[in-house]
Amino acid sequence: MGFLLGLVVGIAVGIGLIVCFVRSENARSKLRSELATTVAAFARMTVEDSKKILPAEYYPSWVVFSQRQKVTWLNLQLTKIWPYVNEAASELIKASVEPILEQYRPVVLSSLKFSRLTLGTVAPQFTGVSIIEDGGDGVTMELEMQWDGNPSIILDIKTRFGVTLPVQVKDIGFTGVFRLIFKPLVDELPCFGAICYSLREKKKLDFTLKVVGGDISSIPGMSDAIEGSIRDAIEDSITWPVRKVVPILPGDYSDLELKPVGTLEVKLVQAKELTNKDIIGKSDPFAVLYIRPLRDRMKTSKTINNQLNPVWNEHFEFIVEDLSTQHLVVKIYDDEGLQAAELIGCAQIRLSELEPGKVKDVWLKLVKDLEVQRDNKNRGQVHLELLYCPFGMDNGFVNPFVSSFSSMTSLEKVIKSEVDGTEGKRREVIVRGVLSVTVISAEDLPVMDLMGKADPYVTLTMKKSETRNKTRVVNECLNPVWNQTFDFVVEDGLHEMLILEVWDHDTFGKDHMGRCILTLTRVILEGEYKDSFQLDGAKSGKLNLRLKWMPQPIYRDS
Repeated sequence: MGFLLGLVVGIAVGIGLIVCFVRSENARSKLRSELATTVAAFARMTVEDSKKILPAEYYPSWVVFSQRQKVTWLNLQLTKIWPYVNEAASELIKASVEPILEQYRPVVLSSLKFSRLTLGTVAPQFTGVSIIEDGGDGVTMELEMQWDGNPSIILDIKTRFGVTLPVQVKDIGFTGVFRLIFKPLVDELPCFGAICYSLREKKKLDFTLKVVGGDISSIPGMSDAIEGSIRDAIEDSITWPVRKVVPILPGDYSDLELKPVGTLEVKLVQAKELTNKDIIGKSDPFAVLYIRPLRDRMKTSKTINNQLNPVWNEHFEFIVEDLSTQHLVVKIYDDEGLQAAELIGCAQIRLSELEPGKVKDVWLKLVKDLEVQRDNKNRGQVHLELLYCPFGMDNGFVNPFVSSFSSMTSLEKVIKSEVDGTEGKRREVIVRGVLSVTVISAEDLPVMDLMGKADPYVTLTMKKSETRNKTRVVNECLNPVWNQTFDFVVEDGLHEMLILEVWDHDTFGKDHMGRCILTLTRVILEGEYKDSFQLDGAKSGKLNLRLKWMPQPIYRDS
């Protein structure tokens, strides 16, 4: 009997232990799962999320600071040494800016110089600092600065009429980002050979001009002319990619100075759907293009009157000095005659997006302001072809300053290398050949008649030579197939355009259905290609084309 009792008790205790073990493991598994969920939630938290839980004093500085760190300590030290910085910087600014100021002197003046320049008693405030990783043998630092100073700046100007006027520059307000480059790093104190400084970004520059003892507004146009000269001088003398090199240790630092690195060839092809700025009629658009906003480097297109879909097909060439940071800027204006032109829209593209030696075809959306990216209004688009040509590239590129090629654009040099394969001869090339265009078909054309169909055909026009051809009419079809080929003799391929327009044939006339405008750049470089092109000015539809180029180069000895 005792044996049976012991057996029953043993079995009961064993089952109890097993149940307790299972419950314990389930509880531990649930705890591990909850812990894993919590860890995953913490992994997704941002610094801003965590600040809602813990106060700032619990955070180390490397967590509190963003990429652009606070620099209260630097402002305190700068305030202490500002009288000495003022004296040194004033002389440096005067020596570097005054020659540029004289260079941009308005034609109404015979002299434009500083008679006095001090930066005053108010030190600028640095609002942030960041270190830029460039992978080089130096350290690059960017300092965001704000300055509402009390400088004493007086310009001594002399007019063409012999009148001398002292003009005071007042109420200066400035916000921008300065870049400091400590390079190269060396193994002796202070551990870098030179300092480069530059105005990396100019966010705001406000000032007023006042004739000492008089009113500058009494001389028509004088204030605007001087103000423009000051802004141009600052842009040209200190704004990135311009940089000033201050040697610290003896050595040759010419490699740190600004040097051209290549050329940018730009074809301003066209724009479409521009905003109409005129009450009567349509806008008269023209374009201004630049990499650096200097008067002698900005390019202006011709004006296309009364047109919201202008076609320019103009070539421009620019010097590139820093591919990694520079942009090409395009601004489209409405020409108002004697009045100031009104901005329709602007766009920009980073030069770092371009592949050297390859033509990039882009449509850029126009916006109201390049700095404020909150513009949802449709202002139109601009069509560009871009080619970046680095100096010293080995695959057929040549130095653009070589005299034998001085009359050719970079794009013409690339085409010359493709067509001829020779360099160094004093020749100019005319890109002449035969363009073969096969109009294969169209798809999804818009309905044009009451029966839900259309009777489409295509006209082909060479814009410069005004040579025309057209396909046959395909009746009652929105997806017509033509498979017709047309040959055009082209005398100047780089400056020619092919315009294809789709029409609906009607007994009493014709209705426009849409168009495609193509340059010949791609077919000249590739030789042959097949592609589909959306119809502009139509709700739907695209053309399927095959283009082939048969070169017939003609050279002229110069």
